[in-house]
Formats: sequence, C-alpha cells, structure tokens
Amino acid sequence: MKIAIYHSSDEHSIEVGQDLSQILRENHIALDDQDPTVVITIGGDGTLLSAIQKYLPIIDRVRFVGVHTGHLGFYTDWRDYELDDLVKALKSDGCSEIGYPLLNIDVIHTDGTKANYKAINESTLRKLNGTLVADVLIGDQLFERFRGDGLCISTPTGSTAYNRSVGGAIVHPQLEAMQMAEIASINNRVFRTVGAALILAPNETVTIRPLPSYHRTYNFTADRLGILDKNVQSVHYGIAVPKVKFLKYRHTGFWNRVRNSFIGQIDEI
Repeated sequence: MKIAIYHSSDEHSIEVGQDLSQILRENHIALDDQDPTVVITIGGDGTLLSAIQKYLPIIDRVRFVGVHTGHLGFYTDWRDYELDDLVKALKSDGCSEIGYPLLNIDVIHTDGTKANYKAINESTLRKLNGTLVADVLIGDQLFERFRGDGLCISTPTGSTAYNRSVGGAIVHPQLEAMQMAEIASINNRVFRTVGAALILAPNETVTIRPLPSYHRTYNFTADRLGILDKNVQSVHYGIAVPKVKFLKYRHTGFWNRVRNSFIGQIDEI
C-alpha cells in the first residue's frame, strides 16, 4: 500500500495532513504522491473532487478516502480527530471498495479539435450573456431544442449537488444512471422543452449542440473545472468505463449521507 495525502490550503487541513503523515510513517506505511494506491483527502468535498481530477490518469488503480475538516462533507467518512483509527483500518485493509460512476465528456470545437474531461459530480454548459439555444440529442435522435440559461448533466453521486439545486432528482449511485436537468428553461406557447429532469440508462448518451447562429462565449464546467470557450460545436456525455473507487471500511450508506446532509437528526415520536 502506498498513500498520497491531498489536503486543502487552509491551515487546519495542512496541520491534519502533517499529523497524518507522521502517524503513517510511525506505522511503516509508505507515502507516494506520484503513484499511490490510496489517496487520502483532507478538507471537504471540493478537496476530494480536486484530488480525483489530479489522479484521473491512474483512476483505475487508486482508491480514495476522505477526512472531513469543514462544515459539510458528503463524500468524507472520517473526521480530523480519527486519524489513528483510520490508520488502523488501512493496516487491516482487505481491498474492500465501492465504486461510483464518472461522466465521460467530449467537447468538440468548431475547428474540429476535441477535448476530453471526466466528472464525478456534474458538468454544465451555460451562456455568459443571453440565452443558450441548443439542440439536445439522446443517442442519435433529436430530443428537443432547448432555450434557457443552460443544462446540467450529473452522475448519481452528483445528483445531490448542483443538480438538486436546479430541481433534479436524487438518484442512488448503484443505478449507474446519468441525469440531465434544465437550468431556467424558457417555456411558453412558442418555445417548449420537456420541463423536467431526465434520468438516462447507463448505455445512453446526451449531446448538446449550440445553434451556430447563436455562438457566443460559453461557460463549460466539469466538477470544479471551469472553462470559457467561444468555439463549442457540441458537448457529448456518457458514463465512463472506469469508476471512482472509495475505501469501504466504514463507508456511509448513500441514503444516510443524504439524510445527514439535508435533513439532520430526526426525533422519534
């Protein structure tokens, strides 16, 4: 086992990272930031998303575990005062893991070039100024002509993030589905969209094609990555083959995460 520690930039997370490094060395567990088998993130969900982006080239052979030092951690299973227990769990590792789907995203530019991205939460395409007008294809078939602020494509784990804020459904990650939610769509007697979030099967794809006559500057995001691009021809979404793998020592069940994050403690009557 080789451990990489990836922490946020705040002072407390840096101190926790230093403490964890010392405990790992005392337990003769190797540290390796370049080619780890386990990545421990210290911070919140944003820190974990950044770590996943960093280690995408080896995503098929690395597992993640999060240590929570902030206010709300949806992906993080351990607290900053549980470092000794975490290291004990690592030493008794039985390779237990749970996998979550990733989005595979291909952005095609008007000059024919292509860029590929991955996201564990969501990806959005929006206009900075004016209305996004785009054809939406499911598979090879035109589904609708969208007019509005933008579109959000999310994974099941990402369904509790921005997707939820724009009215999408919360989806259990074992379904391995993909969801498309509208961001402030225009619906009237002239312009119509489906007006609801769509949950797609794992073998289905979504393609967003902005109309050429409306080309301006687009804001494309993939998790915490944001890009401004004037030359987007289409964005193609599907479920990626590799999954993000998390250690399962004390992995909190999905619905427990949802309850803890959004509802809190319930007093029984």
